Amino acid sequence: MNVLALNSSPRGEGQSKTSLMLTALVEGMQDAGAEVEVIELRRKTIKNCIGCYTCWTKTPGKCIHKDDMTAELFPKWLASDLVVYATPLYNYGMNAVLKAFIERTLPSMEPFFEVQHNRMYHPLRFKVPAVVLLSVAGMPDEGHFKALSDHMNYLTAPPGRRLIAEIYRTAAETLTHPALKDKRREILEATAQAGRELVRSQQIAPATLAIVTQPLSDPQSFAHLANAFWKTCITEGVTPKEFWKKNRRPRPDSLETFMLMMPLGFKPNGAKDLRATLQFVFSGEVEGACHFVIVDNTITAMAGRAAKPDLTITSPFEVWMDIMAGKADGAQMLMEGKYIAEGDMELLLNMGKMFGEG
Repeated sequence: MNVLALNSSPRGEGQSKTSLMLTALVEGMQDAGAEVEVIELRRKTIKNCIGCYTCWTKTPGKCIHKDDMTAELFPKWLASDLVVYATPLYNYGMNAVLKAFIERTLPSMEPFFEVQHNRMYHPLRFKVPAVVLLSVAGMPDEGHFKALSDHMNYLTAPPGRRLIAEIYRTAAETLTHPALKDKRREILEATAQAGRELVRSQQIAPATLAIVTQPLSDPQSFAHLANAFWKTCITEGVTPKEFWKKNRRPRPDSLETFMLMMPLGFKPNGAKDLRATLQFVFSGEVEGACHFVIVDNTITAMAGRAAKPDLTITSPFEVWMDIMAGKADGAQMLMEGKYIAEGDMELLLNMGKMFGEG
């Protein structure tokens, strides 16, 4: 099987979640024996279709444009048994470069009209490849892909066209978070398995697809964390790419966000076999209390005060959030009396190992 995998992401390696998912899918396809060529559309020149219909009249089957689409991509597309359209979700649809590519496949059709099952369409001039659609989105629920799915299903409904699989990965920006490394491995392994299944049977088993598309966060928790991230980017005047490159940390802006973010930064290796309860009592811009129970190398966040905490930290919310975001030194703030720590001080000294970088 000859497969053409088209990556329409404008991002380079390391930042593109489209590339992350596509790489796993391609590895599975190759493992199953397929010949796969991956093309980064951001590196190609694809002019917009101008609707001149030269490809239907003066030069049947050949576009008037002289660019990478005419010279390279369209011939490779026609020669493929299967094409993978991989796109980030932009405004609930495919992004512009993939849309331009698909529009430029017009020479594969004839100008005439046929009707079947109350659907009018243009018959094909050439045999075209079957389609797999792969898309990633930042949003956490799959409903955001509905318009894209409806569009692709409508495009591939006429005779001679086939959409054999749709792969939609929600909350894709969270895939590279260290706290989700086990989930990421599971999802990418299942994506590779999906690639094998597509080559062997031209379909993906429901159980495999369920692992690939499994939810990573509930919408409310996702919103709290994402909003804190964007507020930090805005406050510091950085783009997301600059944020991660500079090793920044989101600054929690509420008790709920703090309770969500602390477990994400928890490092079991730093805690070892610790059994402890950490109590936080906040004043200032946010008032309230919460505590974290550490047992069996796991951490659980709970609202309110604990009955018998091992360590209690009483602090203005803004002071501890500055420490958490790396804007202030915790030891220095303690010496200056900016917050109070009571209880197991060794536990306080080890918090850097349990929640620090690395």
